[in-house]
Amino acid sequence: MGIGKFVAGIGALALASASGSMAMAIPANAQMLDPSNPDDFNRIGARVQCGAEHGDEVVYHFSGNIYSRVPGERDRLLFRGEGMNVRACLFYDDPVRGPGYSIVSREVLLYIDPATGEVVDRWENPFTGDTVDVMQVHNDPVNNGPTWARDENGEPSRRFGDFRVEGPYVFMPFEVPLFYRNPLGGDYQDYAGNMYHAMEIFDFAAMGDELFDPQNHPVAYPMVSWVRISQWMPWMEMGGRPGLMVFNFMGRKLPGGFDELPQVMINEIRENYPIYETAPPLDDTRSNETTWTKFKLLTDQARSAEAEEPAAASSGH
Repeated sequence: MGIGKFVAGIGALALASASGSMAMAIPANAQMLDPSNPDDFNRIGARVQCGAEHGDEVVYHFSGNIYSRVPGERDRLLFRGEGMNVRACLFYDDPVRGPGYSIVSREVLLYIDPATGEVVDRWENPFTGDTVDVMQVHNDPVNNGPTWARDENGEPSRRFGDFRVEGPYVFMPFEVPLFYRNPLGGDYQDYAGNMYHAMEIFDFAAMGDELFDPQNHPVAYPMVSWVRISQWMPWMEMGGRPGLMVFNFMGRKLPGGFDELPQVMINEIRENYPIYETAPPLDDTRSNETTWTKFKLLTDQARSAEAEEPAAASSGH
């Protein structure tokens, strides 16, 4: 992941399976949404993730700390981090499956020096003593959907995670256990191990009077915390050394969009990752990227470029 799928679920966008016509997420005559109603529950999910209308772009920002955890030693603060996800949603209305939505998005996470506040491009690995190039997280795309209120038989879809209302607050915890073949591994991971194993936790929170009231609040602005427990990043060149990384971030959907991000993010994205200022096109059907697939892509490209360079001429006599 890089940051992980900062959306409600995992998988590439599958527009071909999204039957039904596109529509706004919330009917024009909507009153307060009822989370016990499956259709409204799905509309509430769309309000957490999306803007008010089909194609509206929204930006989530999250900031926090990144630690190492190695058996037998104290946890170390390796980096601070600044992350963002820019996305747009497609809304559907199906006579059987009810309201639905899909997400197209891109994400960036920058590794920040805790002492200077600057982006870290070269890092002296304290575990190996080597200095390595840092690959900032820049995953394009990170898409998801469609998410429907009901299944193909019209029955309410299974809800993943908890959803609870306490007084004026709404809490929406969402855990994503990850265990799959590592894109950097070989064809025998089922036998030899080295599977990618991580946990990502997204905990959203909002005020109920905003989240449930699309008439007076066309766009909801929840808060989010994101925790990620994973293996070492591939660019750290840690090999098989034991240990984990722990990411602990908090953030929110930004009313001011991209321009409300911290200046360090705005500067870095506009200089080095300009396409990440906007969401992918709504008809994007590409496979999702993660830190591991992006690292493999960039490494393969660099190796290919090196192989194509002409050999240096011999000095001769």
